[in-house]
Amino acid sequence: MLEPLPTLHPPRRPPTAYARNLPARAALNWLAAGWRDFRRNPGPSLAYGLILFALSWAVLIGLHATGLLYLALPSVAGFLIVGPFLALGLYEKSHRLAAGEPVSLGAMLLVRPRSRGQLAYAGLMLGLLVLFWLRAADLLYALLFGLSPFPGAGEALVNVLTTPRGWALIATGSAVGGLFAAFAFAISLFSIPMLMAERRDALTALGVSFAMTTQNLGPALAWGVIVAAGLALSAATGLLGLIVIYPVLGHGTWAAWRAIGAAEATP
Repeated sequence: MLEPLPTLHPPRRPPTAYARNLPARAALNWLAAGWRDFRRNPGPSLAYGLILFALSWAVLIGLHATGLLYLALPSVAGFLIVGPFLALGLYEKSHRLAAGEPVSLGAMLLVRPRSRGQLAYAGLMLGLLVLFWLRAADLLYALLFGLSPFPGAGEALVNVLTTPRGWALIATGSAVGGLFAAFAFAISLFSIPMLMAERRDALTALGVSFAMTTQNLGPALAWGVIVAAGLALSAATGLLGLIVIYPVLGHGTWAAWRAIGAAEATP
């Protein structure tokens, strides 16, 4: 007598340690939470945004003074890389609001992260990533326009926008910059809040942030689109929008961390 065929079962996926099964629209909840934290005692958040606005213009003026203004657009992409690190004070405000503690600009600027020096290591690695991206942008320009002396920001902008080489530079630069920005977004989105709230080493935090981002890809991508749209709006307003938009996004990033990566939710 023939033996019955064994029952076939679909292969089981390995458990995903950091998946929270949140829909993409959860990013809108984080944005709303960021707006709520901004509206509660908005003075320190506005002052924080004003400081960042001044620093951003200082960078642009420095690039112009050194004849490197053509790196302004790559610098904007680099801002996406270091942005989560610059929002430390905003995370501190959201943490204090949740704990019912008083909030002041001084407390936001003099943050004491639980990971201490490991946060500086993470910031150093993100800074190096920005330098690599700027060097890559410089090399792309040299490959397409040669090693001739830089003609000046105005002529370079005309070359980029009105010539086939310039269009190729925009296409390749956007692709390469997108890869840099996507990788940096994945490793920094949750690692910086994590290093503020928990005792972790920098490399572990960066790796866990990458895992959290990839295992919650829907809401993480939606949040990335919101951040990119906010920065684009800020650029369209001559960076004035940063004064409000950046604090809201910073508080919202803390809400994202609380929803996906907070200590009580981590396995």
